[in-house]
Amino acid sequence: MNADVKVDAKGLSCPMPIVRAKKAIDALESGQVMELETTDKGSVNDFQGWVKQTNHEMLGTEEENGVYRFFVKKV
Repeated sequence: MNADVKVDAKGLSCPMPIVRAKKAIDALESGQVMELETTDKGSVNDFQGWVKQTNHEMLGTEEENGVYRFFVKKV
């Protein structure tokens, strides 16, 4: 999946992946897509909750070798 911006939050624990995601998505225009990569297992639930709370659109999630990827479209 293509993203307009990629956020590398690997090696960071909560709340830093969400802090970085918020900063990145705030800079996007409506309709653009952000990809977040993190290695924090707890971020899976945290990030899905954050997306729901902020009313953005979760386009997909992936996990490969302990790296979680989230694709979010700014509404």
